[in-house]
This record gives sequence, C-alpha cells and structure tokens, in this order.
Amino acid sequence: MTHHVTIIGSALSGNKGAAAMLESAVQTLGERLGDVDFTLLSMYPSEDAAQNPYPNLEVVPAAPRQLGVTINLLALTYRLLPPFRPLIRRRSRAVRALTRSSVLLDQGGITFTDGREKFLLYNVASILPALNTRTPVFKCAQAVGPFRNPVNRWASKTFLPKVRTLVTRGRITHEFAEGLGLQNLVAGADYAFSLELDGTEPAAVAEHVDLDFFEHGEVVGISPSVVLQKKVDAKGGDYAGQLVEFIEWVRSTGRRVVLVPHSVRTGTEKTHNNDLPLCRSIAERLAPGDDLLVLEREMTSQQLRYLIGRCDLFVASRFHAMVSSLAMQVPTLVIGWSHKYAEVLEMFELEEWAFGHDKLSPAYLRERFEALVAHEDEVRERLAVHLPEVKARSLQQADLIADLVRGADSPSAA
Repeated sequence: MTHHVTIIGSALSGNKGAAAMLESAVQTLGERLGDVDFTLLSMYPSEDAAQNPYPNLEVVPAAPRQLGVTINLLALTYRLLPPFRPLIRRRSRAVRALTRSSVLLDQGGITFTDGREKFLLYNVASILPALNTRTPVFKCAQAVGPFRNPVNRWASKTFLPKVRTLVTRGRITHEFAEGLGLQNLVAGADYAFSLELDGTEPAAVAEHVDLDFFEHGEVVGISPSVVLQKKVDAKGGDYAGQLVEFIEWVRSTGRRVVLVPHSVRTGTEKTHNNDLPLCRSIAERLAPGDDLLVLEREMTSQQLRYLIGRCDLFVASRFHAMVSSLAMQVPTLVIGWSHKYAEVLEMFELEEWAFGHDKLSPAYLRERFEALVAHEDEVRERLAVHLPEVKARSLQQADLIADLVRGADSPSAA
C-alpha cells in the first residue's frame, strides 16, 4: 500500500539545513516504508517545485499568510462542519494532503522559544491545521524553549502537549521541555545527521567549482549567517567587517579560505534565508587571490555537505553548516546566537568550541581559532568516537515515524 506523509517547516530552496532535514526524511522513510507519497507545505512553492528531484514529493503552496489564514480557516471549518468536508478536500490541496496523511512532520528547526515571539504565530499555524483534521503531529528534532516569556509560555503549554511526539535536539532543549511539564518527549539528534551522500556530489560540484583548490594546502571553510549579522549589527557591531579581518588573517597564515553560503535563494537580493548577498559583500572587501574561493551559486544540501567535508577546519554561524561539518568530522568553531548550537556540540563533548555573538571580536575569534588548531587532533578523535551514536539518535526518529505510519495505516487502525 502507499503511505502518505505531509511535511512543514522545511524546504528544498533557500536554507539548505531545511533541505537536509526534508531530504533526510524522504531518504529514511522511503527505506523503512517502501511506497511513500510526501507532500511539502511550502513557504516558497515556486522555488521548491523548481528544485524538486523527487517524483513522490508534491509541493503545495503554504506561504505564511496563506497558511495562517486560508489553510487554518479551512481546517477549522473541516473540523466544525462535517457536511463541508468533501468540498474542502476537493478545493484545498493542503487540507486534502493532511486528511489523507498518517502524520504531519513539523521540521521547524527552532520553535516556541523566548526572543522569537514574532515567529510564534507561524509556529502555531504550522501545526494547528493538522490538529483540526486529527492528523498526528510529529515534531522532528528541534530546539524549543526557554519558556520564561508569558506569551511564549502560554502558547507552548497550550499547543505542545497536543502533538504526538516532540523530539528534542539536545540536553538543554530536553530540560526546557521537561520543565514545562511535557510528557511527549523523545531525546534525539538533528534529522540532518541522517543525510547520506549518494556519490554523485563530486562530479556535480566539479561542474561549477574547481576542486583543485582543495589540493594545495590547508583549507578553512567559513559559513556566515545574515541572522547573526543582524544581531551583531543591531548592537553596533560590524559582523561583515569582523569576518573580513579574520579571513585576511587566516590567509596570512598560509591557509586557503572557502566562503560557504549555506542558505541561498537564487534570483533575489532579499536576505531572508539568503546568505549569498552577505557573502558577496564580504568577498568584495577581500583582496583577490588564488587562496580564496567564494561559492556563488545555490547548491543542494548534499553538494554543500561534500564541499564542507573537503575542508580541513570550519568556522560556522549557520546551524546546519555546523551539522554538516560535524557529520563530515571536520573540526569546527561556532559563532552562535542560541542554545541550539552548544547542545549539539555537547553530544560530541565539543561544546567549548561554540561562543555567543556577544563575544565576537576579531581578536577573540583569532584566539579561539588558534586554540582549535592546537587541539585539532583531539577534536577529530571526539568526532570519530561520538558520530555513530549521534547518527543513531538521529535515525531513531525515522523508526518512530515509520512505526506511527504503519500503525495508522494498518487494517485494525482503519
């Protein structure tokens, strides 16, 4: 039989961390369930459809306003007025997908957390249609909390207990969720750790990137983030300028630098989910040379992971660029903005290699990078030791989802 799964909160275009989570689900659930049809409720339907390589993945428009108003109202009507259900299923692709699906996978990377109240409505709107159509909600590994803000605490206590399963992405998130009194928790690891390369990446990347760059000395990968830029600059800092100064210093040590935008939206200068304009701005301020490589185009999550794996050391501000570097066992220094970075590094006993954007300065960044270089062998050893366990924790959620789907689709369930 064909199983049906709907996904929200991830994408193929834009943020390649979201793409890695989506593609991990398609890969792992296909392996476990066989014949599966997926529906992606997409914030960027045109871009996602253009980049969709999966014949069993349908892309359905669900931009924030459409999701928050139209889809939610139709799902509420579906719940309250049963005679209208056949009509709603015919007219709404989103509601039709939810009603035929065994589960909604919410792949929002960080939800229901203090300091991100402007995203709270979207966090609720993402799962409310499924709750109204009685479709079980499975929140894939993500960061939640803390819950000190009264508005976030109320929303979290109201809606999070209604989801079937919430997979926490690390110890800190798990403790926040337990402190809220949630009972539907599973301690896991980010779904993107399950992403596998298929062997086509070197040839695909070589069409656009001279891979000979990685054959002539130590390479340091750097993944900037426009999210971090906004936080640093809002406090009077100069994020791009600090990275420019750091990159020139790295080059002065004889190392080569590759600038990796891990979130890219092709054909737009808008900066939401798009680090490419920032990377271009940084590159324009750098001295030209054959020791500098700037990735100028959108690549798939697997291609980016392969490229990151070719680096000797990595400096990440994008969360899933960090996940890819850890998955490829590349010693990594992280400049972050929430607990979500440290709790993942903690799984590898490497939490000391993350620091907050409030500490960022060229001198401190150089100091921490030099310390990473001095401990490179130890870091590599810890990555090798802990990666199998982390990947197993990541894959556990695929097993849980598959069990949920099989149970929902069994004759006895019907």
